[in-house]
Amino acid sequence: MPDPVPDARSDSDLASEVAALRREVKALNAQRFFAINGSVWRIVAVQFLRGLAMGLGTVVGATALVSVIAYSLSQINFIPVIGEWASQIAREIQESAGP
Repeated sequence: MPDPVPDARSDSDLASEVAALRREVKALNAQRFFAINGSVWRIVAVQFLRGLAMGLGTVVGATALVSVIAYSLSQINFIPVIGEWASQIAREIQESAGP
């Protein structure tokens, strides 16, 4: 049967482990993430702004990509089949854009 009374060495080991754990928790609480995101409303606001920025970046990036592709396709008039198709796409894009 094991001895129910812990020896002095295990108490000092436990005390040093608790002290090390306290130091780590203190260092973790001092991290910038926890200081910035201290409230739920702040996290919601940051995530909302992040979503707005991501949406805006997606729209701007897609617009630039479609513009480059449309311009590239309009320059391929010398290939018979692709040139006609590209010209038709360019005309449709210009017509949908309006005056």
